[in-house]
Amino acid sequence: MFIRAELDNGIPIVMEQLVNFRSVIVGIWVRVGSRNESIDKNGISHFLEHMFFKGTKKRNAKDIAIEIDCIGGELNAFTSRENTVFYVKVLDEFIDKAVELLSDIFLHSTMPEDEVEKEKGVIKEEIKLTEDTPDDYIHDIFSRTVWGNAGLGQPVLGRRDTIKNFTRDDLLHHVKKYYGTSDTIIACAGNFDPNHIVNTLNQNLGMLRRGSQPDLYPQPFFEGKLSVHPKDLSEVHICLGVEGLPFSSQDRFALALVNSILGGSVSSRLFQEIREKKGYAYSIYSFANSYTDTGFWAVYAGVGRKKAIIVTQLIMQELSNLSTTLTGEDIRRAKDQLKGNIVLGMESTSSRMQSIARQEIYFKKYFTIKEILQSIENVSLKQAKDLVARLLVNSKMSLAVLGPVKEEDFKGLL
Repeated sequence: MFIRAELDNGIPIVMEQLVNFRSVIVGIWVRVGSRNESIDKNGISHFLEHMFFKGTKKRNAKDIAIEIDCIGGELNAFTSRENTVFYVKVLDEFIDKAVELLSDIFLHSTMPEDEVEKEKGVIKEEIKLTEDTPDDYIHDIFSRTVWGNAGLGQPVLGRRDTIKNFTRDDLLHHVKKYYGTSDTIIACAGNFDPNHIVNTLNQNLGMLRRGSQPDLYPQPFFEGKLSVHPKDLSEVHICLGVEGLPFSSQDRFALALVNSILGGSVSSRLFQEIREKKGYAYSIYSFANSYTDTGFWAVYAGVGRKKAIIVTQLIMQELSNLSTTLTGEDIRRAKDQLKGNIVLGMESTSSRMQSIARQEIYFKKYFTIKEILQSIENVSLKQAKDLVARLLVNSKMSLAVLGPVKEEDFKGLL
């Protein structure tokens, strides 16, 4: 059962009551991420996410860790390009303790100066870890390639030169600017009494009275270009794509289906042709990233140096042929696969919490699973073909490459 309410201070609460579950998850979503950051403050949203767990007015960092472990729960956070999320997941019997702990961290973190300096070292190591994980790092490179050095093109973790200059005052300013009632929503999923959880949240978070003024940013321009980053690696990592769709696009289900057909499943064309048939790659898949006002549709592949060019050409060939070779059988299989993935995913309270939160943020509306499945079923073969043709015709292609290659190796492909 879905319920929407508001705290006394106007913060919206979206809830999905699941009486057959034993767990409950509560997430506080703040609509700020790396795209909102100025270039000299890139990474501050993620840095702040870490600092919220370093102690409050009545708990130190160790106290926080012990308390959540004592009730067998999970207390964590994550940052994306558009949102920062703090959540707690526990057995239903511990919901009051969990909400109080999460609220204390969200409202009363002290961010000690010595912890700020210590965390700079931790996050620099996190950045190094990402850079040493090329199948992750290529995605940051691709985002920078298509969106530039600001906004959506900025890495969520930030950069070493920005991290080292952060001060406690910078963090407090970021909280004051974004962590108010206008930018915050709360999402809950699991086994709970709706009236009780609203009252509990009011007691703990209803005291927040600070407003906030979200930045109004222009829609980013998708740039079609080649970006090659030579690095001594065992594999070449490729990301190739075109401009996609905003999160709330009416064609989002059609894109999900054609993405599944192209490279989103083990029966997909790219997986079968490049991995199974030719043995050119271990990892190859397509994916769609969507944001408030834009998105991209791309393919990732990790291949040996000698196969990098031919695999890139094969990917481009599959993209160019997709709109004319799609069949009703392709769409039928993709619909069944996508619907199965959605239903299985909804058996997790964490997935449901994230789903209803994003629906509130991007649609201001709740969609039942039945409505979502029907929307998938309603996509026609013509709609899917038209979408692919439109995306490939209206957007230039962009290619990012990381590995033991040179830029001249790829010139002329786009």
